[in-house]
Amino acid sequence: MTEVLHYFGQFCHSVRFDMAEIERRMIAPGFVEEALDSLRRLGKPTEPILARVGLPVVIDQPVSAETYGALWLAIAAELDDEFFGMGCRPMRSGSFALLCHCVLHAPTLGHALRRALRFLDVVLDDPCGRLVIRDGLAEVELQDAGGPRSAFAYRTYWIILHGITCWLVGRRIPIRLVDFRCAEPKQGADYRLFFGAPVRFSQPVSRLGFDSALLDLPISRSGQALKQFLRGAPANILVRYRYDAGIAAAVRRRLSQATPATWRSFAELAADMRMPPSTLRHRLHDEGQSYAAIKDEIRRDLAVELLLNTSKTIGEIAVQLGYSEPSAFFRAFRKWVGKSPEVFRREGSEGQDSVR
Repeated sequence: MTEVLHYFGQFCHSVRFDMAEIERRMIAPGFVEEALDSLRRLGKPTEPILARVGLPVVIDQPVSAETYGALWLAIAAELDDEFFGMGCRPMRSGSFALLCHCVLHAPTLGHALRRALRFLDVVLDDPCGRLVIRDGLAEVELQDAGGPRSAFAYRTYWIILHGITCWLVGRRIPIRLVDFRCAEPKQGADYRLFFGAPVRFSQPVSRLGFDSALLDLPISRSGQALKQFLRGAPANILVRYRYDAGIAAAVRRRLSQATPATWRSFAELAADMRMPPSTLRHRLHDEGQSYAAIKDEIRRDLAVELLLNTSKTIGEIAVQLGYSEPSAFFRAFRKWVGKSPEVFRREGSEGQDSVR
C-alpha cells in the first residue's frame, strides 16, 4: 500500500508539473489582440491571418507560444515589417536574422548588446536605444522623438533584444526592472506576469534593466547553432527565456511562497523537489544560477518593494528578509545597488514625487 501511495504521489507531482509547463507556454489573449491591432491600424483584415495560423476570429483564450510565434511571422510578412509598423521606418523581413548574424561573433554580452542597439537604431531610426550603466544595473533606455509609443511597441523591442542576448549566453538574463513611458494598458497585469519583474507605467523614459556584471559574460555560439535558433524563433524566445522557465524558476517559485526568515535548507529543498542535492545544484549551474544567487534576487526585489512602498523601518525590513542583524542587510543592499537602504529610499521617494 505504501508503494502504491508513493507512485500515486509521483504521478500527481508529474501531472502538476505538466500542467504548469503547459500554462507556461501560453500567451495571454490580450497580447494576441495587440498584435492584430498592427493590421487594423493599416486597414488590413485580420481574419485571413487568423485562419492561416488556425485561430478563431475572436480570441478569448490563451494561445500557445508556437501559435503566437506563427502569428507574429504571418503579420510581419503581411506588413513586410518585423516591428509591426511601430518604428519610424519598417524593420523589413529578414532584419531579425541579420541582427543575429551581426552580434553572433561579439566577444561578450556587452559588446553584443551595443551592436544590437546600433543595428536597431539604423533600421528603425526611432525609437533609439542606448545602454546606461548605473547603480549596478545595465539599463537599456529607449528615446522617442515624439510622444510615447504603445506598451506593445516597447514590449516587442524588449522581446527581440532580450531573446537574442539570452540565447547568445545560453541562459536567461534576469530582468530587474521594466519602465514604460506610456500609460498602463488594460492588460497591465499580463505585462507584469510576462516580465516577472517590477513593471511601472507612465515613467519619464522606457527602460529595461539587469545586473551590469552580466555584460562580461562570454559568447560562444556557432553559425550552425544560429540556424537552429532562427528556425524556432520567435516562439523559442517567448518560452525558453521567460522568467518562469527552467529549474531555477521552480526554485524561485517555492522560495517566493514563504518568507525569507522561514526558508528551508538546500538539502530540504532538494528533497521537496524529489532530487538529490547534487542533481539540483548541477541543474541550477547549467542555467547559470545558484541557490544563494536566487535567494539574493528575491531578497533584493522584496527589499526594493518594502523600501519604496512601505513605511517599515530598516530594522523591520532586515528582520522580514531573514537577516539577524540590520548591519548584514546594510552590507547586502549596498552590494546589490551600490548605495545604502536609506539613500535608496530617499532618492526613490524624490523620484516618485517628481513624476507626480
